[in-house]
Amino acid sequence: MGMTEKEVGMTEKIEIATLPSVTRNDSIKNDIRGRIAMRPHFLHATRYSILDTIQRGKKVLKGKKILLGVTGSIAAYKAAEIVSLLKKKGAEVFVIMTESATKFIQPLTFSTLSENSTLDNLFSTNDKIVVKHISLAQWADLILIAPATANIVGKIAHGIADDMLTTTVMASKAKVIFAPAMNKNMISNPLYQQNVEKLSALGYEFIDSEYGRLACGETGKGRLANIEDIVDTVEYALTFKNDFQGKTVLVTASCTREPIDKVRFISNYSSGKMGFALAKIARVRGARVILITGPTSLPVPTGITTISIESAEEMKKEVFKYFSEADIIISAAAVADFRPKEVFAGKIKKEKSKNPLIELERTPDILYELGKKKGDKILVGFAAETENLAANALKKLKEKKLDLIVANDISAKEAGFGSDKNRARLINSKGTAQELSLMPKIDMAEKILDEIIKIK
Repeated sequence: MGMTEKEVGMTEKIEIATLPSVTRNDSIKNDIRGRIAMRPHFLHATRYSILDTIQRGKKVLKGKKILLGVTGSIAAYKAAEIVSLLKKKGAEVFVIMTESATKFIQPLTFSTLSENSTLDNLFSTNDKIVVKHISLAQWADLILIAPATANIVGKIAHGIADDMLTTTVMASKAKVIFAPAMNKNMISNPLYQQNVEKLSALGYEFIDSEYGRLACGETGKGRLANIEDIVDTVEYALTFKNDFQGKTVLVTASCTREPIDKVRFISNYSSGKMGFALAKIARVRGARVILITGPTSLPVPTGITTISIESAEEMKKEVFKYFSEADIIISAAAVADFRPKEVFAGKIKKEKSKNPLIELERTPDILYELGKKKGDKILVGFAAETENLAANALKKLKEKKLDLIVANDISAKEAGFGSDKNRARLINSKGTAQELSLMPKIDMAEKILDEIIKIK
C-alpha cells in the first residue's frame, strides 16, 4: 500500500496507513495469558529462543551435565527428543526412568540417544548401579524431570525416596526443574497445587504445561510443554544469572499511534526490539516481567505478562495500573510527543481536503510523571537523539529523576529504530557514563540489566 508522510519534529511522522485489526480483547487475552503463565512458581521459556536470537552457537550446553528423569506419562516418548536436543547442544545426559515409564518407552531408546546407560532399577544386583544414584546426584549440574506426573511431584514434595529417581533427587543439591504432563483435572487438583507450592517455596522450578488436546481426548491444560521450550529453559537455567529473582520489572516497548482519522495516525519508527530484548533477558534472569507494548510485528513472548496498547494515553493508563507492582521500571517505548487535537470522524477524503491542517497537542509525559511518584523504585529511561547526545540525555536524566538513562544516536548507521543492533551511552544518576559499542540489542539488554542490578 502506498504511503506518504509529513515530518513532525525529529522523530515523529504522520503515516497514511491502515490501522491494524487489534481490539481491546487482544490486549485482555494477552494479559490473561501472561498472568496464567507467570504464577510465581512457573517458568515458561520463550518460544522464540533468546539463545537462538543472540546466536550463542550450537554447543551452548557444552560440558553441562544433565540428569533427565522420565516418569510414567503417555508423553514419555517425547523425552527421547529432549535427550536428542540436549546432546546436539553439547550436554552430557544420563536418563533415569521410573518403572511405569518403561511401560511407555524402552530404556534402550534413551541409552542409544544419550550414549550412556539408562537407569531404572534401584535394587539392581549390579554393585555399580546400586550406588549410581549417589554418584549421579553429585555429578549433575541440573536435574530435569520431563514428563513429570502428579505422582512424582507428590513423592518428592513429601520426601519419599523409593526408587532410583526419587532417591537421586533427594541426594542431590542440583537445581531441579519439573515439566508436568497430566490430565487437566489432575493438574487443577488442590492437592497437586499444594505440592507445587511447597516445592516452589523450597526452590524447585516448574515449566508450565500447555493447553490443548490431551491423551484422554479432552481439551484443557496439561500437555507437556513444547520440547524446544523445555530445552530453552534448561539453557537459561545453566547460562544466565538469577540475579533478578524476586523482583518485578515493568518494561514499555515499541511506539504509540495517535489517530488522525479512522485510517491514519502519527507514530514513529520504533520496532519494540530493544524493549522486548530487555523483557526477555529480565525474565530469564529471574524477574517477573510485565511488558506494555505498542504496535509491533514481534511475537508475544510467553511467560511474560504482555499488554498491548495503541496510544500514549493507553500506555499511561496501563503503566500506572501496574506501577505499584514494579520494583524496576524500564521505559524503552518511543511514546509519541504529539497527537492531533481533534480526531476526524471517518476518513479525510483527499478530494475534499487538498491541504488539510492538523493541529497538534502534547501527549502525557509518562516518564516525568513516573519520576515524581517513583519513591524507592528504580526508574530507567531512554533518550533517542540526533544531536547533542550527552547534553540532552543528562537533561532528561535530571528532569525526570531517572536512576539510569540509555542514550541513543538514532542517526547513526546500523543502529537505532528497527535495527537488530544498537550502540549507546549509559549514564547513571551520578553522571558516570559508560560507552556501549555496536552490538545486538539482546546483548545490550544484558549490559543494561547488569547496570540496573548495581543500583541500590
